Amino acid sequence: MSNEYNASQIQVLEGLEAVRKRPGMYIGSTGPRGLHHLVFEIVDNSIDEALAGYCTEVEVVINVDNSITVTDNGRGIPVDRHEQMDKTALEVVLTMLHAGGKFGGEGYKVSGGLHGVGASVVNALSEWLEVKVYREGKIHHQRYERGKPVTELKVIGNSKKTGTTTSFKPDAQIFEEVVFEGEILLHRLREMSFLNKGLKIELIDLRTDEKVTFLHDGGIVDFVKYLNKNKDTVHPKPIFIEKEKEGTQVEVAIQYNDGYAENLYSFANNIHTTEGGSHEAGFKAALTRVMNDYARKYNIIKDNMVNLSGEDIREGITAIISVKIKDPQFEGQTKTKLGNSEVRGITDGIVNDGLSTFLEENPAIAKRIIEKSINASRAREAARKARELTRRKSALESTTLPGKLADCSVKDPAMAELYLVEGDSAGGSAKQGRDRRFQAILPLRGKILNVEKARLDKILANEEIRAIITAIGSGVIDDFDTNKARYHKIIIMTDADVDGSHIRTLLLTFFYRYMKPLVESGFVYIAQPPLFRLKKGKDETYLYSDKQLELATQDIGRSNYSIQRYKGLGEMDPEQLWETTMNPEKRTVLQVSLEDAIQADEMFTILMGDKVEPRKDFILAHAKTVRNLDI
Repeated sequence: MSNEYNASQIQVLEGLEAVRKRPGMYIGSTGPRGLHHLVFEIVDNSIDEALAGYCTEVEVVINVDNSITVTDNGRGIPVDRHEQMDKTALEVVLTMLHAGGKFGGEGYKVSGGLHGVGASVVNALSEWLEVKVYREGKIHHQRYERGKPVTELKVIGNSKKTGTTTSFKPDAQIFEEVVFEGEILLHRLREMSFLNKGLKIELIDLRTDEKVTFLHDGGIVDFVKYLNKNKDTVHPKPIFIEKEKEGTQVEVAIQYNDGYAENLYSFANNIHTTEGGSHEAGFKAALTRVMNDYARKYNIIKDNMVNLSGEDIREGITAIISVKIKDPQFEGQTKTKLGNSEVRGITDGIVNDGLSTFLEENPAIAKRIIEKSINASRAREAARKARELTRRKSALESTTLPGKLADCSVKDPAMAELYLVEGDSAGGSAKQGRDRRFQAILPLRGKILNVEKARLDKILANEEIRAIITAIGSGVIDDFDTNKARYHKIIIMTDADVDGSHIRTLLLTFFYRYMKPLVESGFVYIAQPPLFRLKKGKDETYLYSDKQLELATQDIGRSNYSIQRYKGLGEMDPEQLWETTMNPEKRTVLQVSLEDAIQADEMFTILMGDKVEPRKDFILAHAKTVRNLDI
């Protein structure tokens, strides 16, 4: 590929109008997700330079005023005149929607910023944006305000280096909040460094004087090791397969752990394909076929046994599938499903050959993985029988719902709420205080099973979990169907103490591992009961945090208010519980969202897994931000 990259390779598809009017169309939302997306759009341009082989370092700085500066050492955005548009190529890139070197010209072979909307949309949605381009021995500079150039492109100095520095400040007229969260940027930049081996990425937060450097020469092998760092692995070194075929580069890293969850993450041109697609389908098909063929060949699976299913073979797997292709087609509800049909066969073939070779060369590891899969198959069969038994029992009983469920009368799931309440005492108060028309109550006795450490057959044998599954009605894992959910609001209501927090985490772990679509659909919520009651005569005020109490006691001074701290839901009578925690007009409920599946998996492994050390490190790291400490 030629090293040439200039204005002739910038193709213009349409102008920049309407971005400020409908920002959600371009960045998803004007909330935190959209705000942070601006950073990733600019970083993606630097990553594309790395994919093309011209960039080795990317630096992201969060400035004190919450502006962002992204610097790379790539070739620098072209600054020569664009003949078609009669303006500089830099201005075309920053002011024209769908303008860039990624639409079939020779500027890029593979690119992640596929839509060409990146820099122009960031420019349109920023109060100001400044660019410095280091090219051909000179430093070029231009400033924009709300998408429009306010200076000409000028040479402001000389430099031997090459690259681009983009600084921007998100527009407070557009975004609900313009304060960046370092943690969100940290997770995405770490992911990008894993997916682009040898690329150095730095995140500097000048607000806190913190600096983090990512450099992973092992690429996705390091990624898999990172994901399994708090788990006991079945084999010490990840299996790594890498090959290019028909212009498609495929990288796969696999490492099994002794857990039961399947953690499979796929990427196409660095974009996380959360809905999967052809590359993921090709990987799964090859993995299932190769494992079964090997097990048959060496008589690990006997002639009278059925083949292992894909689910059996993927139990306890941690795998990364990363493909780089010239013209990716994305589809699905959120445009995160790879649609290129040819990639399925290419991925299948490469994984087939690479995995077959690995198993033949590592028979001890092959045997351990297959034996784990056979155990998974037996457990899955036991779970199937348990489910069948539950269904048959339900059919014989007069009602299919658990006896302790106090159901609501409304039949429309969109109107119905299910409260999962800690303890019989609070459950009794909730049943009396609720609005029976649309609020159902399911009291839970004690702590439910920790599903992080158990297989499905054991989980389905747990009475409390069975009651939850039956009440919700949508099934679990393979049988799951969101359309069958009987409630579109499932609200976890526990005490504001250590035990309550533990029960809440156990329930969230269960929903994440076995009913994830409920979380993805936004059906899972956490109730926020009050921590304090201030009372003076007949006047009562409920407070939900220590900060509210501090402010309130400042306001009331030395007045003779009595302060009651609630230790549990059971301390409230039905009227108080309704008024503070269940009345839709006054309550606060937090919707549980799944912004980052990789981050969520790591969190549940740390909190609910077998290893004590990571949990201890997590507690020490977050001790300063803890709330509601119960000693």
